[in-house]
Amino acid sequence: MSDHEPLLSLRSFLDEVDARGELREVRGAHWDLELGAIAELSYRLAMPPALLFRDITGYPSGRVLTGSTGSPGRLGLTLGQGGDHTGESLVQALRGKPTQWAADAKNYPILPVTDAPLLANEITGDKINLLDFPVPRWHAHDGGRFIGTGCLVVTSDPETGVHNGGCYRMEVQDGGRAVTIAAVPGKHGAQHIQAWFDRHGRAPVTVSFGHHPLLLALGGTEVPLGVSELAYAGSVVTNRIPVVLGPDTGLPIPAGSELAIEGWLRPGQVREEGPFGEWTGYYSGARREDLCMEITRLYHRDDPIMLGAPPGRPPHDYSYMRTVMKSAMIHDELVATGVPGVVMAWAHEPAGGRLFVAVSIAQRYAGHARQVGHLTAQLPAVSYMNRYVVVVDDDIDPANLDELMWAMATRTDPADDIEILRRQRGSRLDPMLAPGAPPFTSRAVIDACRPWERLSSFPKVAQSDPGYLSEVRARWFADPGSTTGPGRLR
Repeated sequence: MSDHEPLLSLRSFLDEVDARGELREVRGAHWDLELGAIAELSYRLAMPPALLFRDITGYPSGRVLTGSTGSPGRLGLTLGQGGDHTGESLVQALRGKPTQWAADAKNYPILPVTDAPLLANEITGDKINLLDFPVPRWHAHDGGRFIGTGCLVVTSDPETGVHNGGCYRMEVQDGGRAVTIAAVPGKHGAQHIQAWFDRHGRAPVTVSFGHHPLLLALGGTEVPLGVSELAYAGSVVTNRIPVVLGPDTGLPIPAGSELAIEGWLRPGQVREEGPFGEWTGYYSGARREDLCMEITRLYHRDDPIMLGAPPGRPPHDYSYMRTVMKSAMIHDELVATGVPGVVMAWAHEPAGGRLFVAVSIAQRYAGHARQVGHLTAQLPAVSYMNRYVVVVDDDIDPANLDELMWAMATRTDPADDIEILRRQRGSRLDPMLAPGAPPFTSRAVIDACRPWERLSSFPKVAQSDPGYLSEVRARWFADPGSTTGPGRLR
């Protein structure tokens, strides 16, 4: 990192990504739909690169980054685990880390500073205009231009002063002079906002729109209540995070931010926002009212980079990042309950890293599989908007959908092995939720393990011994040009 770049600088992160050959520059794309379409096509590649859009049509300055955490290497760098990982090895590397980071966060309070590249440009009053920057319209049926997809919205508890950093969708309003914040009801940020309303009649807020993707990862994950995401980030990097304190709100803005605002939310100060293509893969319904932020100050670096994380039908930034982080968190939370025999947990990406979770176990006793299924369904890392929990034996890789579906098809009797939990915690983003209905969902716990009472007599799997398969692979599937073995499969 160069001397003038703050800790958790997005530009320093991009230097690392570029050195790994995982950054591509895209010049001349249009902010209206084209950025979103290019990002969508890129996400579908086998190894999607990070994309840095520049020279965006109509904007001589201002850049947009997508795909920041879309590979095991980039996500490993983001989380301080190095860049040489597969998805599975990164999950294993993260085992135990979230619990450790949360416990150590108290040792890394924010570090207020008075100088940061972010302060190169400070704008107030009528000159504030978010549309001076290339804010995309990501999807064809989005209700507007959404600047908040990879953002960090900072709120505080009015009693304790503890900060929360959340990632919420934000639509530009009033021709660029304002922005709505769709804080999810029940989330920590929404609780803070309501507490401020109840006590003071308004709520202070700061928002960063461009920052190191570690803050994106933490803003979109369930950090424990009462633990600041900024302190948690300090624990990840084992250093206090430098911040600029907003003079109007007193709330922190990461010193490594590229573009940020501060201001206030007030009860009844709302604008219509949406619809928006959400992480479920569907648009979130008709336009509706959400709180609208009164922006008092805007700060930005020269030629700032906005961190874009457009959701939609998986895969996308959120789906991969959430899959890896939640898989590790679910495993750790299960182990922390004291239940034995947990081998691996996986939150599947096609379901957005939330809706479909699988766990493999080594069965120890009658009822073990059901116990693990029901515990998993109610874990803090799982309970929000989960639809399916599947428990399988330890000969099944829960991250492999082919193996998982084979186990479900051959080791379940639907009448006996599927249990339905009703009135579970859902979300207003759920495409199955009827308009106006409370956000409940049901969830299925599927026991796809061999029946306990038939473990010794259940039919054997028709496959060769793994050791023998390795010998045959070496003998008959040698690399082209190999001289070992008598022949090669052609």
